[in-house]
Amino acid sequence: MPGMFQRTNGDVLAPVLAPPAAGKVRITWIGHATFFLQFAGHSVIVDPNWAKWHGPVKRQRKPGLDLKGVPEVDLVLVTHAHFDHLHKPSLKILQAREGIVVPRGSASLVKRLGFPAIHEMQIWDTLSFAELEILHTPSHHWGARFIHDTHRDYGGYLVRAGGKSVFHCGDSAYFDGFKDIGKRGGIDVALMPIGAYESPSGRDVHMNPEEAVRAFADLDAKVLIPMHYGTFPLGNEPSDEPVDRLLMEADRLGISDRILIPEEGVGIEW
Repeated sequence: MPGMFQRTNGDVLAPVLAPPAAGKVRITWIGHATFFLQFAGHSVIVDPNWAKWHGPVKRQRKPGLDLKGVPEVDLVLVTHAHFDHLHKPSLKILQAREGIVVPRGSASLVKRLGFPAIHEMQIWDTLSFAELEILHTPSHHWGARFIHDTHRDYGGYLVRAGGKSVFHCGDSAYFDGFKDIGKRGGIDVALMPIGAYESPSGRDVHMNPEEAVRAFADLDAKVLIPMHYGTFPLGNEPSDEPVDRLLMEADRLGISDRILIPEEGVGIEW
């Protein structure tokens, strides 16, 4: 049982409520794949998950922000229906004035969670609210929450607002589709998964750090912020290995200045 008797580390902080300056985005990693994105005039939360456990898997690091202190946002985005990304207890607490966005086939999972609207998106669909634009992007993963509900889609999101763009990959193995996403142009920050690559199932559904750097190059993004490591031990790799390998690969390629390692609850403005 991974980490069952290990003490949960880290600090829970209060969110910075003031928006960033015009032309900036503040990116706050809460843990796992959860991010609070604040633009000058808009804000979204992606894959909110404040769970302490997922089945026998215990959370190893505390969520970086206090869930009840998170302000109302424009939208909540969910990349796919897996329990570590679509966490219903967290979703029930969050407030989003424009509702929740889910991939096609997952609306039924969130219809009783109190959101004023549910937006199902297919790959390459766009959704706009004032200056906030959401593009649903492909990934190489799977979307079933249980066993037989394979009709549920999955993917990532490219979020644009205030002259900045942030790409949240969702879960994915490496695939050629990153080049197609990059052709959509102008990605400032890529939030890329780097953990759970030593999957107990043996399935090719997550990138290792070197593959994440390759995908980052395909996207032609300006900076990379890693995610999907250190919070829940979902893979068999050592907990500190993903970041170590990421930094080694970045150093080998001479792009260390384009890798930003986040600290839970501490916003990165870019």
